[in-house]
Amino acid sequence: MTQGSSSPAGPCSGVVIVGGGPVGLVAALLLARFGVPSTVLEAADGRAAAGSRAICFQRDVLDVFGRLGCGDDLVARGVTWTTGRTYYRGTELFAVSFPAPGEGETPPWINISQAEVEQRLCGLVAAEPLIDLRYGHRVVGLDQDGDGVEATVAGRGPVRGTHVIGADGAHSAVRRLLGVGFPGRSFTDRFLICDVRAELPFARERRFHFDPVWNPGRQVLVHPCPDSVWRIDWQVPDGFDLDAERASGALDARIRRIVGDVPYEIVWTTAYRFHQRCAETFRAGRAFLAGDAAHVFAPFGARGLNSGVQDAENLAWKLAFTLRHGAPGRLLDTYDLERRAAALENLRVTGRTMEFLVPRTPEQRARRVAALERALHDPDGRAAIDSGRLAEPHRYADSPLTTPSGSALPGTLCPDAPCVVGGERVRLRRLFGTGMVVLVPSRVPAFSTDVPCRVFALEDIGAAGALPDGVVVVRPDGHIAAVLPSFAPETVRRTVRRACGRF
Repeated sequence: MTQGSSSPAGPCSGVVIVGGGPVGLVAALLLARFGVPSTVLEAADGRAAAGSRAICFQRDVLDVFGRLGCGDDLVARGVTWTTGRTYYRGTELFAVSFPAPGEGETPPWINISQAEVEQRLCGLVAAEPLIDLRYGHRVVGLDQDGDGVEATVAGRGPVRGTHVIGADGAHSAVRRLLGVGFPGRSFTDRFLICDVRAELPFARERRFHFDPVWNPGRQVLVHPCPDSVWRIDWQVPDGFDLDAERASGALDARIRRIVGDVPYEIVWTTAYRFHQRCAETFRAGRAFLAGDAAHVFAPFGARGLNSGVQDAENLAWKLAFTLRHGAPGRLLDTYDLERRAAALENLRVTGRTMEFLVPRTPEQRARRVAALERALHDPDGRAAIDSGRLAEPHRYADSPLTTPSGSALPGTLCPDAPCVVGGERVRLRRLFGTGMVVLVPSRVPAFSTDVPCRVFALEDIGAAGALPDGVVVVRPDGHIAAVLPSFAPETVRRTVRRACGRF
């Protein structure tokens, strides 16, 4: 692997990835698991990530990190809050508690800074010879033909590959060079974020304040992170000046409202706007968009980076099957079909949340106040309070890769459970990642297909009801392609082939 290469890049037989953030790094690492090389072009001169930025990583994404080799370390390092408290004007409306994960279980989420996740991913990239990570490589041109793509790097010349993935953020150069529109809207209000190190008495609690007297008409969110760091988000009006706030002492006063009189240290701070946008297409010929280059969401519900990692996994296995296993080009078409549908669903959900959090009309403001006032005295009114619903993996029920059946499972992410395979106890999702998987309730005769595929007989599976009786065909990204009543070799073979685009 080369970092910070200053010489002009020669031909590349693999995939070009523009953007060396977490989505680009995950895409490169997943491609490498399939034996596909990549060149990652990062415009910045070095990866010096700082601050929390994205902090909530869901278990489905932690499973992806587990397949890459850093999931267990991140889980051990991260914080899983077990109580969430919601307040309105200083009065606690309700508290929700979650059971701690059992031994060996992946927690439903962890809080950990995006910067730390990037560091772990960079460590894996440094040890992977199939990945060439180049800092200081700003892409200014992009051309493609029937044989591949060519990215022009400012001051360095071209880099050629079979395909290009634009994972270069909300201001994506790849998206601009492709001429792909990015419709949507931005919010007038801004959000101030501070990472504050302090010893607070409510460890492992998340606190959501609606309309506190010290931030009237807006909200404040407090999240625990590792090393006694607390991520605090304040909604602030347009025109907010962070430098003036710091100089006047107003920032200290804000923080003191949360931490009280205990000593504290500001680790990182920033202010930014929320946006709700989705690219008009995620594919243009041999070029693809992923992560913030393809979609940006308001962060309530943790749908941004988590969704970007799911983009990378969806695209990586399809590129690998196309490049190394002769899958037809139509398999790549399903990336746009599946992941754009997921992005539009995320926009719908976060849009509804933002109507409650940042109402735009008198009617929306009235509904917000009425819901909060009702919840003060009526527990049934809590359901109307929308502080963000945690994202769930999208179901690809309408994908041409999915074989319909009477079950509701096809298209969903396969549930996890402890199981025994070949006498060894493993987590079910650890079986996925490098090919199609066929799960059967008992041993079956030898089975072969021209698609990378493994058959696992589940000798004992916990979490009764996690899977139905019969045969379950699972894609490399863990989504269920089919549920079959029994193991009929030709039917299984046909289903597996359909799941990789041979329909």
